[in-house]
Amino acid sequence: MTRPALLDFDTALAELLTLAAPLGGSERAPTADALDRVLASDVRSTLDVPPMDNAQMDGWAVRCADLVDGRPLPVSQRVPAGAVPAPLAAGTVARIFTGATIPAGADAVVMQEQAEAAGEGVRFAAVPSPGEWIRRAGEDVRRDSVVLRAGTRLSPQALGLAASVGLAELPVRPRLRVACFFTGDELTLPGEPLAPGAIYNSNRFVLVALLRRLGCAIHDLGIVPDSLEATRTALRRAADDSDLIVTSGGMSVGEEDHVKAALQAEGELRTWQVAIKPGKPLAWGRVRRDGGRSAHFIGLPGNPVSSFVTFLLFVRPFVLRLLGVPEVAPHALSLRADFDWPQPDRRREFLRGRVGANGGVELFHHQGSAVLTSTVWADGLVDAAAGQPIRRGDTVRFLPFSEFA
Repeated sequence: MTRPALLDFDTALAELLTLAAPLGGSERAPTADALDRVLASDVRSTLDVPPMDNAQMDGWAVRCADLVDGRPLPVSQRVPAGAVPAPLAAGTVARIFTGATIPAGADAVVMQEQAEAAGEGVRFAAVPSPGEWIRRAGEDVRRDSVVLRAGTRLSPQALGLAASVGLAELPVRPRLRVACFFTGDELTLPGEPLAPGAIYNSNRFVLVALLRRLGCAIHDLGIVPDSLEATRTALRRAADDSDLIVTSGGMSVGEEDHVKAALQAEGELRTWQVAIKPGKPLAWGRVRRDGGRSAHFIGLPGNPVSSFVTFLLFVRPFVLRLLGVPEVAPHALSLRADFDWPQPDRRREFLRGRVGANGGVELFHHQGSAVLTSTVWADGLVDAAAGQPIRRGDTVRFLPFSEFA
């Protein structure tokens, strides 16, 4: 029997993302609690930022024309941040502090290092230009302008921007509801005795943690016994109140692998053999639920590194696209290879590496798909083209793990 041709990574990802229509919906979240949530609609400013002309630094608020003859000028008032100053009297200066409102009539601020006391007044070393060291009202943000676009995943600085324009709440997408389960009679939870032939279930901890980092609401169904009926039951339970189901392993046609058959019985299934290493097999499907609706399904490889890498490359962008995020690709760095990779695979490889002290990329010594220690040692993936050797000093495409957060 002829095996189907392997699908290249970019084509597989593009096909998968066409299936991830944004789910829609909106709710209000306190700005303080909206980290990593996705905006459901554009956010506009309720005010100018800054709301008034203010001083960029500590110094003296002056009228430039009063300083032309170089004589000392008396201090008529002191203006700390938060105070409402009186208009600046002609022929006087005001002591002013960073962020304080510029008095009416003043047209510049002279930094305190360029002035000195002279009797009861202040003498200035030079005449400033009008507007010097003044932050103008609306210089950062104009009232009613869009400050954050729909589809923005809210970073700490985005929350700060929302707070700076007076927004106590933000319109966000509902959290994506994701169910997880893991098949295999050999799987054991940490803390339990490890029977002969058993292994501890690391994938559960990795995948659930990655989903939580994306802000998902998790329904963890745990370990499912290796039987067709148990797997079908798990799929039905998972689909009842979830938008997406994620699992790893169990997608082959072996006698003890039932996910594929269960999914075909409970919905629909599409599988790809993707030309990447690690992580060749990938499955997408839908699981039917009451009311004619369905939940998405993504099945990942069972080997720990394969599961981790394919989550980053496929599940993460799928989740973000369901939430309405338009740009889901990680930003890559072009860095120097401090390693040799003389025997490349015919598939595109994602090698575990890290940036060394001298700015080049080093590789973990063992790139096996079951070597989870490589993912802890590394701080990113080297995106190595199929069939292309890498020599020390070459420029490589590096995907930092921080880009997948």
